[in-house]
Amino acid sequence: MDGFALRAADTPGELPVAFRVAAGSPRQGSLPQGSAAAIATGAAVPEGADAVIPVEHVVDRGDWVDVVATVLLGQHIRPRGGDVREGDAVGVVGTRLGAAQVGALAAAGVVEVRCSTRPRVAVLATGSELRAAGESLAPGQIYESNRAMIAASLRRAGALVELLAVVEDDESAHREALERGLAADVLVTSGGVSMGPHDLVRQIAGDLGVEEVFWGVAVKPGKPLFFGARGATLIFGLPGNPVSALVGSLVFVSPALLERQGLASANLEYEYAYASIPLRRNPHRDEFLRARRRYEEDRVLLDPVSGQESHMIVRAATADALAHVPRGEGEIEVGATIRYLRLE
Repeated sequence: MDGFALRAADTPGELPVAFRVAAGSPRQGSLPQGSAAAIATGAAVPEGADAVIPVEHVVDRGDWVDVVATVLLGQHIRPRGGDVREGDAVGVVGTRLGAAQVGALAAAGVVEVRCSTRPRVAVLATGSELRAAGESLAPGQIYESNRAMIAASLRRAGALVELLAVVEDDESAHREALERGLAADVLVTSGGVSMGPHDLVRQIAGDLGVEEVFWGVAVKPGKPLFFGARGATLIFGLPGNPVSALVGSLVFVSPALLERQGLASANLEYEYAYASIPLRRNPHRDEFLRARRRYEEDRVLLDPVSGQESHMIVRAATADALAHVPRGEGEIEVGATIRYLRLE
């Protein structure tokens, strides 16, 4: 506070102004008994003073100040070490550096910190039917949307993303594209991981030295998800249906990227809401329903959007949440608590 530093025991009263203290100036000598010191916000409190009264609460007569009320001991004084003391941790390993963390480091005089490297992620889409947005479509062709969508998702997890060219359903083309992608820290593909004659990713990845860790997850949408590694490089093979690829990138790839960067808590950040309609459970697979949050009094309700098929990415774009429906029998009743992930 801009005001006067004094001894609380000397108030109320009429006190002479012994000296003036500006912010950033060296600490003055001890405050004489029965006097006050004019002081600016941020200035060091003189020795002997134990309170500060704001200028608007006194009558300032230049060399004297009239304090008409009793001032409380310690009022408007920030003690040394009140925020952080010598030896305290300012940053903790595994913490993402946001605005507050950067401010804390700067306030403690820390010039450099050791940070993890952002993972380089190559994103590859496979399929002879795929064409870039803006091109003319021939019969049987569709616009390729997965690469941009996956990249947007993974950039939020800290990735430096490279979009590889779309590869046709050809073995030599797949081999060349996958080999290039495996030069990154993480390779994410979409399409070509199921059991059809043109699903070539798993086979060729194996030929290139990728060790398959698992294929297939008990999740809907996204069952034929593939994960493997070659040395330090991870490879995620996501299904080609756009919503399956979206769910896979959020539920599987993003947490792996956060873990790779050393984040202490790389788990999915579930929030809780209430089901607005009955939700039938799948006996064999966890489901992620696209839903919208709705606020009703002090509660958050989840309304599933219409169109839950795995190719309906435009319908999914109207959602702002992925509602998690655990596998099991029966249904989740209206008003039951349900977990969800934000879609942003």
